[in-house]
Amino acid sequence: MNLSSAIAPEDVILDLSISTKAVLIKKLAAHAAARTGLTEEAIHTALLGRERLGSTGIGHGVAMPHAPVPGLQTSFAALMVLKKPIDFESVDDLPVDVVFLLLSSPEGSNEYLKILAAVARRTRDEQVMKMLRGAKTAPAAYSVLVEQPV
Repeated sequence: MNLSSAIAPEDVILDLSISTKAVLIKKLAAHAAARTGLTEEAIHTALLGRERLGSTGIGHGVAMPHAPVPGLQTSFAALMVLKKPIDFESVDDLPVDVVFLLLSSPEGSNEYLKILAAVARRTRDEQVMKMLRGAKTAPAAYSVLVEQPV
């Protein structure tokens, strides 16, 4: 799957100054609300509910917050690269600086699972992660993320 079908260039945001996991979740919800037309509260509630089940910090400085959101018709994805890593209660206890958000319809779909799997494969590639972290512009980071099929 090429991630260009899952994420739009305008949903890549670099150099965010975020201080805590709670602030990051709020920022993700605000961005997704502005882009999807859903309420920030609905998205925030869904993301917090998922985090209560266990951290979506998958290790190596990467988090993949994801949740089904009532009212969402198609999957929505965003990538945020933070200026400084933050504690995200990750499985390896390392702080997070690369965050991939994925929201889906509550009915779920294979597309959602395919996107999660594709992102997981991309983020396991050390060269990809080095280039994402070193990207100077959002278009450059987008190219790194979507350029090669996974």
